[in-house]
Amino acid sequence: MEPFNIYLCGVGGQGIGLLSEILLRGADHAGLQAKAVDTHGLAQRGGTVVSHLRLGDTVHSPMVPGRKADLVVALERHEAMRGADTALKDNGCLVYFNTVLQPLGVRLGIDKEVSENLLNKSCKARGITVYKVENEKLDDPRMQNIAILANINKNSLVPFVKKHHLILAMEDLMTGVMLEKNLMIFSIY
Repeated sequence: MEPFNIYLCGVGGQGIGLLSEILLRGADHAGLQAKAVDTHGLAQRGGTVVSHLRLGDTVHSPMVPGRKADLVVALERHEAMRGADTALKDNGCLVYFNTVLQPLGVRLGIDKEVSENLLNKSCKARGITVYKVENEKLDDPRMQNIAILANINKNSLVPFVKKHHLILAMEDLMTGVMLEKNLMIFSIY
């Protein structure tokens, strides 16, 4: 398999670590070679959280080189723009949860909020396919990561990783009510 690079980004507390681990284990259940690494920064204080996931037989490092990601997964619109600008290759794919957790620069009035229009325009100019996930059926914002996962699955965005691989991965990581709630969200989106 040719290398496939996934760059995941969000804000501390959104579940990037769990989402990354589910995708990693899903790839493992699919029989793929995979390498991954997380960087947390100031995650406890609402800072950026990033995970790198690389799939393929010839992958030797877990870090996705700049603008070499085939897929950027973002749990917030500002992070979607940053991930697309810095990590995603031209003609790649972006899937993001359409929510805004204003970064400090926006709160201080130094930076402007990233609009859907600006994000779409920037992606269109580089041939990037965009999948926006909305909050229409989600009661618990802590489940945004699973709504994104369901969208990744529905659109077959990770080669060779199928729905049953992702369910096995969730069963590896969760039990009881937590597993039930996450499987329900996974089936709705």
